Parts: sequence; structure tokens; C-alpha cells
Amino acid sequence: MMMHRTLRAALVCGTLVLLCGTAKAQLPAETPGQKESRMKWWTHDRFGMFIHWGLYSLPARHEWVKNFERLTDSAYQKYFDNFNPDLYDPDEWALQAKKAGMKYVVLTAKHHEGFCLFDSKYTDYKSTNTPVKKDLVKLYADAFRKQGIRVGFYYSLIDWHHPDFTVDRNHPMRDNAEARKLNAGKDMRKYQQYLKNQLTELLTQYGQIDELFLDFSYPGKDGKGRDDWDSENLLKLVRKLQPRIIVNDRLDLAAVPGGWDYQTPEQFMPREWPAINGQRVPWETCQTFSGSWGYYRDEYSWKSTNQLIAMLVETVSKGGNLLLNVGPTARGVLDERAQERLQGIGDWMRFNSRAVYGCTQAPDELEKPDNCLLTYNPETRRLYIHVLEWPFKSLYLKGYAGKIKYAQLLKDASEIKFRTNTTPGSHTTENTAATDVILDLPVNKPDTAIPVIEIVLK
Repeated sequence: MMMHRTLRAALVCGTLVLLCGTAKAQLPAETPGQKESRMKWWTHDRFGMFIHWGLYSLPARHEWVKNFERLTDSAYQKYFDNFNPDLYDPDEWALQAKKAGMKYVVLTAKHHEGFCLFDSKYTDYKSTNTPVKKDLVKLYADAFRKQGIRVGFYYSLIDWHHPDFTVDRNHPMRDNAEARKLNAGKDMRKYQQYLKNQLTELLTQYGQIDELFLDFSYPGKDGKGRDDWDSENLLKLVRKLQPRIIVNDRLDLAAVPGGWDYQTPEQFMPREWPAINGQRVPWETCQTFSGSWGYYRDEYSWKSTNQLIAMLVETVSKGGNLLLNVGPTARGVLDERAQERLQGIGDWMRFNSRAVYGCTQAPDELEKPDNCLLTYNPETRRLYIHVLEWPFKSLYLKGYAGKIKYAQLLKDASEIKFRTNTTPGSHTTENTAATDVILDLPVNKPDTAIPVIEIVLK
């Protein structure tokens, strides 16, 4: 077990910086308009890449393997000793993300296991001390920025390796009585300072950081919440170092004004746009290709490309963002199954990205046709009908009469004729109500995963 010698020396020498106290912080005041402006790029771009990577890529059986298997630090040490991602090429990762249409990225700079992918001076438990001997975060940030992709960090509030992090209900040693006894000699105030010190490094040494995903609080009996993290002072520090940054909602500050920027439903799709007191709020669902976040060699519950595209569309149709995760292998490459799906998403996004970027939930008066999802761009006044199940010959739009200026298939910009027909005819005549419209579709489904019809509204 590593003893964090640098951290302890820093504590003794009194060189720790920034917000040592635990007094409540006054978070920066911001008007709704200022927040909307700060988050405008994020609500426009809609689609990002999540990257879970750490020592857990070596056992390759879930990123919580240390927890699930109750592994001690000494039992987990072999993964630190053998961490050598010799094929790590962040430029390749960035190109794959860009081709898939992803506009921002979030990397696990530190996950719950406590291992850091960056060269922190506050711990020895970092990538520069493993066989790879590199600051993997710096290489990542440089590569993704080169491709015009905004850079973000995931940073775990939890740390199962740190000597002052107390054993709790989520700790790998939760059922170990001897480990529990050691809590008496631990000091969470020192750990709070460790959080601040490392976040200071991440937010000052790697350029503009656009999104910060802090993970996670579990208050209550034998848990940890805002007082354990000193959340308000921690967030105040983050805002000071990166005033334009966007921060998630897992600091246990749900009711604190300015305590979060967006909600984070994980591994499920909300039934509707999340709201608080009737007010819709920014949200981002984080999702995986399969059932785990880290590389899991024997995980077979992989979603199809069509499912993933439908997930992206449904998210945007409810006013949200999708952060889609990849778990690189211990050699430093993306799983082949992930690469295949990223390429498939990119093939679709090449022709249909304007039905995603800048789009949101359609106005309530525009009713969703059967077997379809709607996205809407309020600046261009264009409605996008994503046809999940291709119908035979026509698509019925209830209440659209007098609202459509032009219609086309987005894949090839080929015209789609539309009509309102109230005149009675024979048994082969398709009629509408006076307020409705029929789109005349080709019989054969267009050659794309989910066809999109672009409607130019009057």
C-alpha cells in the first residue's frame, strides 16, 4: 500500500493552499440569463463522450471490481504495478469521437479506486509512477482540443486508497472490522484538503476545462455528503478557478442556490424533461454501450447502433444531452465493439447532425406522429421527425395544416410532398381532417438507421 508520502509532507510543511477552512461558502450569484449564456455551447452541442479508464481496465471485470470483490489495497496493487497502456493514442480517440459527432469529452482523471491519470504532486498513486510513466491527462487534453472538442474531467469525491478516507457503507472494506477500527485515526478534513488540492491542479494546469463531473454523494447513515466533502467551499473553489465551467449535481447541494448546473440521470431515460417546481432544468443522461463503465472483457449486453442513435434522439427530444461512455482497454485502445458503434453513429450523424445540434424538445402544439420522435431547432424553426418504424406510403400529422412551408428527407434533401385532403373519395382514397396533413413517403425505407424528415415551418 502506498502511503501518500508527498501528501503527508505537504501537510507537515503547511504548504496546502486555498480554502482550508470549513466555514460555509457564499457561492457566486448568477442570474438565469447569465447561466443560460454560460451553458449555451453545452445545450447546443448535445452529444459528448465519457471515458472511464483506470487500473480497473486490467482485471477487466467492472470499474467497481475493488468494491465488489472486497479487494484490499495490497491485493489491488498488482494492477498499479502492471499498468502500462503502451498503445495509448489519444489522437486516435479524439478522431473517433469527432467522427461520431461528439462535441465534448469527459475523462476520469481519478475514479473511486483513487488512482490518478495525471501527475499530481499530492499522491504517489498516479500514472507517472506506473510503467507507462506519463501524465495521461495532459496528452488527452491536448489531443481532444486539437480536434476542436471541448475538454472535461470526471473526478471522484470517493477515494478507496487515500489514508484519511474513512471506511463507510460503500467502501471495499465495509465488512472488515479491523479496517473499521482504523477510522479512529483518520481525518476527513485532510481528505477535504486533498480534494481541493487536486482539483486546483486539474483546473489550473490543463487549460480551459469546460465540464466537471464530480461523483458522488450518498448522505445518511454510514455515508458521505456535503459536510464530508466540504461541498460548498469545494464548489466555490471550482468556480473561482474556472468561472465558465459547467458542474454536475452530485455534491449534495440540490437545494443550495448555485450548487449545480445540470442534473445527471444515470443509465436510464427520464419519461419527460426533468423539472423542479414546474421549471425545466438542464440535464444530461450518462449512458454506457454495455452494462459497465470501465472495460469489461466478458460483458455481452451491448446496445446496437440503432438503439444508441434512438437514445441520442430521445434525449434531445426531451431537451437533454447524452454523454455516451467508452471504456478503453489496459493497452489503451477503445474496445472494438465500441469502435464499431461509434462508426455507425458517425455514419448517421454525417447526414442528420442538424437534427441534433441546436435542437431541443418540440413545442407542445406539434404533436408527435406514431412511431416517431421529434426534435426542434428554435432558431431555424425547423422540425425534425425521426421515424423509428418506417410506415407504408404516408405519415399522418395531426394538427399540422397551414404550418408547413417545405418538407424533405434529411439524408438526401429530396422533397416530400404533403397534402390536406378532406374530399370524400373511393375506398382507395386517404383523407384527412381539415387541420391535418399527410406526408407522401417513398415505399422503401431510406438507407439510414433512423430516417429523418426535415420540416420547414411557416
